[in-house]
Amino acid sequence: MADTIHASADLSCDPLWRQAEACLRTLYGDDHRFEHSLIDLKARVADACSARPTALRHLDMTRANTPNWFLKPGRPAYCTYIDRFAGTLEGTAQHLDYLEGLKVGIFHPLPLLKPREGNSDGGFAVADYREVDPRLGTMEDLRALAAELRARDMSLVLDMVCNHTAREHPWAQKMLAGDPAFADFYIVLDSANEVAEWEAALQDVFPDTAPGSFTYDAGAGGYVWTTFYPFQWDLNYANPRVFVEMADSLFFLANAGVEGFRLDSTAYLWKRKGTISRNLPETHLILQALRALLTLVAPSTFLLAEAIESQASVLPFFGTPQARECDLAYNNGVMTALWGALADQKAGVLKTTIARAGEKPAHGHWLNYVRCHDDIIWLALSDTAAPERLTHWSDFFAGKGSYAKGEAFQAPEGFPASGCGMAASLCGGKDDPQMPARLKLLYGLTYALEGVPLLYMGDEIALENFDAYRDDPDLKDEVRWLHRPVMDWDTAGRRHAPGSVEHDMYAFHRQLADTLSAIDFKPGQSVCTEAEERLVIIERPLAAGRFVCVANLSAEPVIHKVAGRVLIGSDNDTLPAYGLRWFIEES
Repeated sequence: MADTIHASADLSCDPLWRQAEACLRTLYGDDHRFEHSLIDLKARVADACSARPTALRHLDMTRANTPNWFLKPGRPAYCTYIDRFAGTLEGTAQHLDYLEGLKVGIFHPLPLLKPREGNSDGGFAVADYREVDPRLGTMEDLRALAAELRARDMSLVLDMVCNHTAREHPWAQKMLAGDPAFADFYIVLDSANEVAEWEAALQDVFPDTAPGSFTYDAGAGGYVWTTFYPFQWDLNYANPRVFVEMADSLFFLANAGVEGFRLDSTAYLWKRKGTISRNLPETHLILQALRALLTLVAPSTFLLAEAIESQASVLPFFGTPQARECDLAYNNGVMTALWGALADQKAGVLKTTIARAGEKPAHGHWLNYVRCHDDIIWLALSDTAAPERLTHWSDFFAGKGSYAKGEAFQAPEGFPASGCGMAASLCGGKDDPQMPARLKLLYGLTYALEGVPLLYMGDEIALENFDAYRDDPDLKDEVRWLHRPVMDWDTAGRRHAPGSVEHDMYAFHRQLADTLSAIDFKPGQSVCTEAEERLVIIERPLAAGRFVCVANLSAEPVIHKVAGRVLIGSDNDTLPAYGLRWFIEES
């Protein structure tokens, strides 16, 4: 129990500590810095346990018997940028009624910790893990927002950018200043020849805007590993001190009221020459140790893996029942397949990915989503769909001969360009009469899946592409701002106007949440592989009977016989174009 943990500073006999120590010994046992780092880590864990605020200790205890509290049906996650949603943390607190109207259970603002000045990759170049972006507020404002969310039965989730920091981060600055304690915090190669040896096996993330994985930095005395952008320096997790500092940063934020962490770029943590340096076994040991230690300090928090990889590569990020890693993971394969199925008007690849998602361990859960702040990476389905299908989908949602109003991003050489655009625009935009049906179809399927549904800011009122990004000199070179709009509160006000698209969409999302909250699901999910190709049918078991979601992916009506009590959609045997139906089939 949490009380036992907090009552004792001696953690040596605690099974969670022993589990973490075993992982770390496997990683660092031969490193001369390890024993000292382990002593330091133990002290920081004990300090964090002692510093855990009373209100959060109470939260830990109330959730002790419901470890999967975040799975409560009808409680979606909501994702947004603070500045684009309400300007500041204090301003965000004034709009929580809006989120309550959607029955939001998890509030996930995108990076809000102090970023570097200028281009910060949308906040993912963090300059300090213990300060808030001053444009948004202060740490006290963050604590206050977390407390207000808890009072409304909502939980605050933050991004933890654990693969890299900004060049301006104190750790990097200390390394540049010659501080021996930080001499090996980042990966710096001496020569261009050594860079070439590593690069031979690596894959560019941003081949157009930031080619290569290394950046020469005279101050660092060599070529710094920069997977993403030149100002984002990859941390060297081969140094045990890096692990200690990152874990301590998580403890600090958990004690500030953060109840979940989205671990950004999870797959990239460990590097090895001759490999793609993603999804390596050492990365999983790091996550196992972090999960165990965070459970010691803040038992009610969860970890969310942001591993935008093939489904086969994502599944290991849940760990095993004996060595858990992340509690949730982005269901990227199903998200991507949803869009592919909409383009094809056929469910084949989608059925395959939904079935494969069911291979997860019982203790792991999916975060299911339609869109997010990032691009749609078609190559994530390269092990499922033929290359020509990926290229077709890329072209389709870039608006080539289709209703979609998206744009192409970039991708490694030989792969189809990723896709950008708000969901409403990718579904045709407000001037397309079929857009609402397509958007409802996507979200109706997503909410029906086992796991936690994610609602991306603006989709609940069908906000379209943010074309104004092109007029902002700080944003114009990054096409992903196309789907990172500023919340239009005047448009949101039309959710109260019957007959408007905004009213229709907001009410639909509320209906999805209300309907789910009244259903007592049992674990499990299946997809009907024998249904006709235009239909996808998802079934989930109940105490008596089963919940069924049927979706027509085509632009033509399809006959599907109603076989139960209809919850959402029409109750006749014709499912209209892009039609959705939820029903309960009694046993």
